[in-house]
Amino acid sequence: MFFLLLVIFVLVPVIELNVLISVGESLGSWTTVGLVFFTAIVGVSLVRSQGISTLMQVQQKLSRGEAPGQEIVEGMMLAVAGLLLLIPGFVTDFIGLILLTPFTRIPVAGLLYKRMQVKVAANGGFQAGFGPGGPQAGNNPFDQSSFGDSNAAHHKNPEGGDTFDGDYEHKSDPSNKRLDSHQVDDKEDPKN
Repeated sequence: MFFLLLVIFVLVPVIELNVLISVGESLGSWTTVGLVFFTAIVGVSLVRSQGISTLMQVQQKLSRGEAPGQEIVEGMMLAVAGLLLLIPGFVTDFIGLILLTPFTRIPVAGLLYKRMQVKVAANGGFQAGFGPGGPQAGNNPFDQSSFGDSNAAHHKNPEGGDTFDGDYEHKSDPSNKRLDSHQVDDKEDPKN
């Protein structure tokens, strides 16, 4: 992670400055500034058009009941490409254009998507939960096995025995009223 941050925040700006200075010496400073603005404007318009086509592909796959995994990866790549095209410089613009063009973006997105699937499968599938490390045995809040299953494990309280909390109320009996704060004692009852 440290090496990646070093590359992003130190090496990329140094390379960008070298390329900008070289282009500025060859073409002139105003031409270089104009090219930087031109690549940003063209890049943003291309990101917009490619993003719309990717969104249409996502909607088509969802309407067919398919998972749009590769299209979502392509959308993330388009977002990165847009960011790279907005950063002033020719090296980031070149990388952004590689991520932006469909004939390079689609194979790279397919490769990334397959790699993500293999990584998820190697880790034992998708896991979600509320505790650290995901759901463990008996700690899954979405486990439906304890409902209606007589063999389901019950949670034991520290003092021993099973603990069940809940309220019970007959809905079919109209005379049933909950006694919350009004408790009836034998002393208050006029019939006694």
